[in-house]
Amino acid sequence: MSQYDAIVLGAGAAGLFCAATAGQRGKRILLLDHADRPGKKILISGGGRCNFTNLHTAPDRYLSQNPHFAKSALSRYTPADFLALVESYGIAWHEKTLGQLFCDESAKQIVAMLLDECARGSVDLQCGEAIRAVDHADGLYRVSYGDHTAQAPALVIATGGPSIPKMGASGFAYDLARQFGLKVVQPRPALVPLTLPAGDALFRDLSGVSTEVIVRCGKAAFREAALFTHRGLSGPAILQISSYWQRGDTITTQFLPGREEGWLKTLKRERPKTGLRKVLSESLPDRLAEALCERLGLTGDLGNLPDKALAAAEAKLARWPFVPDGSEGFAKAEVTAGGIDTSGLSSKTMEARKAPGLYAIGEAVDVTGWLGGYNFQWAWASARAAGLAL
Repeated sequence: MSQYDAIVLGAGAAGLFCAATAGQRGKRILLLDHADRPGKKILISGGGRCNFTNLHTAPDRYLSQNPHFAKSALSRYTPADFLALVESYGIAWHEKTLGQLFCDESAKQIVAMLLDECARGSVDLQCGEAIRAVDHADGLYRVSYGDHTAQAPALVIATGGPSIPKMGASGFAYDLARQFGLKVVQPRPALVPLTLPAGDALFRDLSGVSTEVIVRCGKAAFREAALFTHRGLSGPAILQISSYWQRGDTITTQFLPGREEGWLKTLKRERPKTGLRKVLSESLPDRLAEALCERLGLTGDLGNLPDKALAAAEAKLARWPFVPDGSEGFAKAEVTAGGIDTSGLSSKTMEARKAPGLYAIGEAVDVTGWLGGYNFQWAWASARAAGLAL
């Protein structure tokens, strides 16, 4: 039986960085993954360029039953810290929008960097081996994988959540957590397209149309592009709000954000012979302008429409309601909301309170970031916290 100081399960972003951190501190680390190669989700992220962090990272951009849990790790390993590592490898990067940082060339560079960091820490990386069993006795965690068995006083759960199952994702982390007495917050798809019922077929006919909007659900609001699909709604704004949406909730969409109250009545005075559809199509895609006009039921020139009707149209365009009937599920979700309950973990070390030597990091934990590099930053920060504690 092989002996290690710690066994890390999952060679994704969090697992690789945790193993590298601990290995470079002189710890003997075994890093296991059932996939045939490490960092598979990293490789497809950001359109293949890896949106590896966000300059605007702050705890309020994360969802968790305990909104304070992420503060410690995020404050101790910042976007600037990870960016310094990226630059030390000569990886060129750029800021796209809203603080999102991407590789100029390829996500493969981030995986290569993490593997090099692991090599510098003499990490024993084993891929393509299914984990058969995990147990704990005499202060040691034993992991049976393939035809091998290894043991260590510490075990790190870094196997992520069930989002994107075609990449091999599963709920393994939650089964393992429950095995050792940790609670799990009900996992659900996050950063996921939403589906609309048949009653909104008019909008489903707009598949491929995109426009900038402000979407709201409860107290959450995002101003980004929304995309109509053959099944419902997608695009950055919708992916963002989906993390806050619960079945039965109404999402309100503000078309033409930034317009002042009374803008339609002003246009009526300035351009009385112009129709509403023409006005809307000057700022919105033609097909969307036509669909909105059809729903509003306003035809004819602005000059012939009552001020009251224009005010009602303004109000509807500012808070257009959609009630999704579901989401496209874990298959299309970029991440998983929920996960291993943070109440059972130390926010400083990520160690389980009731199971000494057991750690949980990254997406496996009930901490879910906004779209745009926030989840990678949580992976780096939580991995660093555990890697320094091992």
